Amino acid sequence: MSLTIKTKKRIVLIFFLMAGMLLALTARLVWVQLVRGEELRQKAYAVRFRNVEVKAKRGVIYDAKGKPLAISISTDSFYANPAEVKRSKREKEIAQKIAEVLELEEEKVLELITKNQAFVWIKRHVPEEKAKILKSLNLPATSEFAETQGLPGINSVEEPERFYPKEQLLANVLGFTGIDHQGLNGIEKTYDEVLSGNSGTIMVEYDNKGQEIPDALHKYIPPEDGDSIYLTIDETIQYILERELDEIMSLHKPKKTGAIVMEPKTGRILAMGVRPTYDPNKFNEVDQSFWRNFLISDAYEPGSTFKTVTMSGALDEGVVDINDRFYCGGFIQVANRKVRCWKASHGSQSFIEGVQNSCNPVFITVGLREGMDVFYRYLYGFGFGKKTGIELPGEATGILVGKERAKEIDLAMMSFGQANAVTPIQLITAFAAMANEGKLMKPQIVQEIRDREGNLVRKIEPEVVRQVISPETARQVMSILESVVSEGTGRNAYVEGYRVGGKTGTAQKILPGGGYSTSEYIASFLGVAPVNDPRLVCLVIVDSPQGVYYGGQVAAPAFRDIIRDSLRYLQVPAQIEPEKIAGSDLNTLVLPDLVDKDLDDAVKILSSKKLIAEVLGDGTKVKAQLPFAGTKVAENSKVVLYTSVPAEGSNPETVVVPDFTGKNIAEVKEEAGMLNLNFNILGSGIVVRQEPEPGQQIPVGNVITLYMEAQTEDVLQPIGP
Repeated sequence: MSLTIKTKKRIVLIFFLMAGMLLALTARLVWVQLVRGEELRQKAYAVRFRNVEVKAKRGVIYDAKGKPLAISISTDSFYANPAEVKRSKREKEIAQKIAEVLELEEEKVLELITKNQAFVWIKRHVPEEKAKILKSLNLPATSEFAETQGLPGINSVEEPERFYPKEQLLANVLGFTGIDHQGLNGIEKTYDEVLSGNSGTIMVEYDNKGQEIPDALHKYIPPEDGDSIYLTIDETIQYILERELDEIMSLHKPKKTGAIVMEPKTGRILAMGVRPTYDPNKFNEVDQSFWRNFLISDAYEPGSTFKTVTMSGALDEGVVDINDRFYCGGFIQVANRKVRCWKASHGSQSFIEGVQNSCNPVFITVGLREGMDVFYRYLYGFGFGKKTGIELPGEATGILVGKERAKEIDLAMMSFGQANAVTPIQLITAFAAMANEGKLMKPQIVQEIRDREGNLVRKIEPEVVRQVISPETARQVMSILESVVSEGTGRNAYVEGYRVGGKTGTAQKILPGGGYSTSEYIASFLGVAPVNDPRLVCLVIVDSPQGVYYGGQVAAPAFRDIIRDSLRYLQVPAQIEPEKIAGSDLNTLVLPDLVDKDLDDAVKILSSKKLIAEVLGDGTKVKAQLPFAGTKVAENSKVVLYTSVPAEGSNPETVVVPDFTGKNIAEVKEEAGMLNLNFNILGSGIVVRQEPEPGQQIPVGNVITLYMEAQTEDVLQPIGP
């Protein structure tokens, strides 16, 4: 029977509906398979697989001789699969066992391992003994549950952990890493990408109930270990340097101290250290201020060590000759202001003698001769006012008086090391240029990078920045600085058998609100050896030493010991016999106690030790002495003996009045106290006048009136050499 028209229409409609549905399904299939296929495949993998990241081992950090300073060791880190833990129905037992071994709070562990997450860390970098115990734990059998092998849902993965085998050695240069093995400070941070490598992955397949499928697909993508770094640091010289920093902390108890040893011909840093410091294995157990490397990140007014820069520019420009004569009357007039020398008066002196005496008026005169344009040309030429480019984080640029607003008084102050603030790394880099025939080198602390197979990836060659002064000028500067050690304020830096040059520095600290402190100083010494073939330059800085604070007494002895032992370690042959050099009789000795001795006996004792006695007063007994007993001094040093006239009948004992001019309150208290003299202070700052005058004999206990003036714009008082 033929179909009716109505039936045919229905069939056609159904056909088109079916065709449309098939077309829609086909389109959907194409969309799912071809367009979104990869995306859905990844989602399926995400449901089926759990990824555990496997950190790569960081590259080793070596010293210049290949001794490891930072390495990566393998440790176990424990994680939980909360779904599997909850399915075991023994969460509390599991949490209790984990908490007991890892010494954690049971409630917190329970909360952690039952979170609604696929993966949670319990504890990373677990010590080996505890990791072994945790891996061996089982849940005991009960009437409801059979004995388990291991703790359900608890697994471990091997992770690298950073370890510093030398502990505190070089800590502020190396830096440290975080829990995720990322560099957070020092070289570890600067070279994080080089050292870190590429992490790997462990992929484990689970069923729809969150259970690991036995013998299922386990994919392992191995990590790629990081490259290793070889520093320019020499571990032995670093030990020597840090030994002396510890000695400074013990003897002088400063707020902080630091030192740098550099190879002037290459710019390579052989040692760098600060105190106080920390153990990078326990970096999170100390205050963050201990992490700071102030040799890189802090700027300070360098004081007299900066006179080397003024001298270099003046000699190079020919505005001063070594035979030029100068006169120091204790101060110099600059415009309408009076700038004092650190000493009452140096009198007439040659330029070389002015350098030996660290005379401020001499350097002010020389700086003014240079003029603003020339002075700033050498200031910028030596690299001040911008970063040196050393490969350590946090380097500061320093703070310079802007050339466009600098005045004559600013130039005067800059000439002897005030007004401008520089970083220690800038200062030693500039000084190294003087020791390198005038060539400024970029400071370098990394010398090469090698891959995990030991193949060379990159070698970092020494980099010449610019020629700052001529080789002739540089040699002249070295010769003058040698005389500072052999005949001037740097005698305590002398190293027997080697030609040593250098410059002392004692600078007042800048107060946070501006102005200068009258009680805290920065002592420093900047030196080179041997001056005729410079192998090493060294800067020692001591911030706020207690008691004696002059650079020649606090920093120079540390410089001497660092350079002496480093030259011997490097097998640099002794160049000269001690008796063949001026000032070679500077063997140090401990000053005996001469107080209460007869004057004649005290003078004989000093003479027998090759020391020079300077007697003040008309008495026959030694009332006090400077330096104090126990102080280390060099042969041919001057020792001041204060004498008192003994009481006869009703006459009181008398002592000679010292010269307090130019001294601050702390120095006045120290010297007046040992002579049993009282004093009356009028004003503040430094002593500009006193009554009675120096040299008079007065009774013990008498009052001396001291007139003091602050460091105002009209009277500026620099501190000693």
